[in-house]
Amino acid sequence: MFAAHVGPDPATAGGFLGAVMQFAHGRSSALFATLAGVSLALMTGRQQPRTSVAGRQAMARIVIRAVILLGLGTVLTMLDTPVDVIIAYYGVYFLLALPLIRLRARALAITAATLAIAGPLASFAIRSALEPDPSDGLVGLLLTGTYPAITWMPFVVAGMALGRVDLTSDAVRTRLALLGPALALLGYGGSWLALEVFGGRQALLAVSPDAMGQLAGESGTVGTDSPAALLVASPHSGTPFEIAGALGVAITVVALALLAVRHVHRLLAPVIAVGAMSLTAYVGHVLAIGALGIEDLPGPSVGVLFGFILVTALAATLWQRLFRRGPLEHLLNLATRPAQLVR
Repeated sequence: MFAAHVGPDPATAGGFLGAVMQFAHGRSSALFATLAGVSLALMTGRQQPRTSVAGRQAMARIVIRAVILLGLGTVLTMLDTPVDVIIAYYGVYFLLALPLIRLRARALAITAATLAIAGPLASFAIRSALEPDPSDGLVGLLLTGTYPAITWMPFVVAGMALGRVDLTSDAVRTRLALLGPALALLGYGGSWLALEVFGGRQALLAVSPDAMGQLAGESGTVGTDSPAALLVASPHSGTPFEIAGALGVAITVVALALLAVRHVHRLLAPVIAVGAMSLTAYVGHVLAIGALGIEDLPGPSVGVLFGFILVTALAATLWQRLFRRGPLEHLLNLATRPAQLVR
């Protein structure tokens, strides 16, 4: 997240640094959305979905969280920082995930795969018919914004599937370590074949000489100039190939994180501390970007990037020594307590 928002521009950094910065774009937010799905599964019973009163209370907590995130995301957006705030979209994702809460891992995985294909196709068809293409309000959150639910729900649902399996099992971890790279290869490799071997690039260039350059931009939505736009896999392009590739990277990161926590837990304490208060870290970094007057993202120096990382890690580590939850996490937990009244 920090690399994507306050890291050097990949186009100007060049070399190894540029490659690392480019890798963060699109894939970091996809990982963020996938982990949101994991959190939904953890809140609703892990491997065994909660039912009866416990299930209804869990759903009520999710609704309360969703409403708060919608409001918080709207406020952060109104600050007019250069960050494309994802928090409000999170609220929408949570609400849309409610009908899926009681599904098990296999059904969730099938649903995610279906949405990864159907969502981009529906986005292309609907947005091709829209004139003009609105990007505000509910339409933006669902269809035309930077993180539209129609093409981002596959990440959330796939994350729910991850949260429904036994992540402590060596066999499960091994399967994830194989599945992640396979999906990444399917997404990015499949896109390359479609573009470079089967004529996709020529089809795009036939529409416009600079079509490929436009599609490489991080608009958040599927391009509508040509059906061939569905063949690209650039960050935030919202195509089936991009979803598969970014999800594969997300699953690979999860598998590597599980392995790392098992073997070098103490060395990861600062990272774990930040993860335990991710909402606070996210909101804090948006406020910091506004306070520092950073206007162009990406673009700041490597020093700014490491400053954000070090300050956040240090603050989170010190905070966790004193308190169980981050400040915003604590407030969010208090706000969801009325859910216990549901019967």
